[in-house]
Formats: sequence, C-alpha cells, structure tokens
Amino acid sequence: MRPCSNCWTHERYSRFTRSGCFDLTVWLALACPDHSHHRQAVHYWEHQAAGQVLFCTVTALGLVRLVCQPKLMGAAAKTLAEASSLLDAFCQQPGVSLASEERAGWEVFHQLLRNGGLPSRLCTDAYLAALAITHGWRLVSFDCDFERFEGLERLMLR
Repeated sequence: MRPCSNCWTHERYSRFTRSGCFDLTVWLALACPDHSHHRQAVHYWEHQAAGQVLFCTVTALGLVRLVCQPKLMGAAAKTLAEASSLLDAFCQQPGVSLASEERAGWEVFHQLLRNGGLPSRLCTDAYLAALAITHGWRLVSFDCDFERFEGLERLMLR
C-alpha cells in the first residue's frame, strides 16, 4: 500500500536544502485523500519540501495510531499491518528517512518543558520542536501551537 497513490507519482522539486521535519498533521494529511488539508500537503510535498524529509519516532507512532482509529478514519481505518505498510511506503519515498540522533534534543526538550509554561497536551509538540531546534531542521505543520517555541524554524501550511 502506498500513500495516496494518486498524489505520490510526481517528483519532488526541492526549494530548500535544509532537512524538513513534518509534524503528524502533515503526514496524516498526505496519507488521507479525504483529509481537509490533503491538497495543501501534497502541493507542499511536490513543490516546496526539502530534499531530505524526516520521520521522527513520535510522528511515525502517531501516524500508525491515527490511521487505525475508526472514529477518525471511518471506513478507511487501517489494520496495524496496513498502517505498517503505509509507514514503510512513506519511508521508501526518495528523500524520506527516519531521523537519527533523537537523543541529542533531549536537553532542549526538558528546557522547553521547564521554561515554557506549556499545557501538558503540548509535550509532543515540545519534543518535535526540541529535535528541530537541536538539529537545525525546519518543522512543517498545520498546527499553529508551534509558534510558541522560540528559536524554532517552522513553516505553517495553510
């Protein structure tokens, strides 16, 4: 199973050389043709995405969890095996890989938790922000909650 086979047949043209880290909102929109942001996500992927796009462990787990949820996906909900195939298909796309060295962002993550006055619902966002800040990645998301993280290079898709 490929991610949205109608949308993943085009070559990506990279405008940015810096690695991009997608938030779960972007991966989910790419995976689901009926998602309200699907067209924007595909347009970004095809015309603006960095040549190196990274999957972090937390976004990979989140994608598998969400695409298997009938309350979210309805009849399109996947089994764990299908979700695994979807994740693998994303990782097989040119320029997509799993992020390594996630431990390097650990200290920044704790700083964001301790100093940010964040609600607990944003701890995953803080983790992704910490990784992006530490490694100089550009974080791409539909979620405006990332605006609160100082020093984070981000691109908000709309």
